[in-house]
Amino acid sequence: MADLYTIRQLGKEFGLTARAIRHYEEMGLLAPARRGLSRLYSENDRKRLRLILRGRRLGFSLEEIGEMLTLHYARPGEVRDHARSQARIADHRAKLLELKEDVAMALDWLQYLEGRLTQQSPQRA
Repeated sequence: MADLYTIRQLGKEFGLTARAIRHYEEMGLLAPARRGLSRLYSENDRKRLRLILRGRRLGFSLEEIGEMLTLHYARPGEVRDHARSQARIADHRAKLLELKEDVAMALDWLQYLEGRLTQQSPQRA
């Protein structure tokens, strides 16, 4: 039997509340199996949750993440509007490249500040 996870296990692993995970489910981003009233999440759900959280950290909306997950898991021939999908991907790529540049500049700045602290640290006798 494949690995199955409870909502509590996923919440603990990813630092989320059950309410947050249920919200992702309501948005159609996760689709756990049911056993009675219990939700059972598959390894695929766990991977999707990891992608959702990464997308959130990068500033994507849940709708954008949903679009990307749909494309990621689409079978050949399921994507109808290729031009729109390609345009959205180009927009996401541009956003990430800008973010990458901002992160690189912030890291350079932190390195500069760290260097200043090193130069200003009191000499030990």
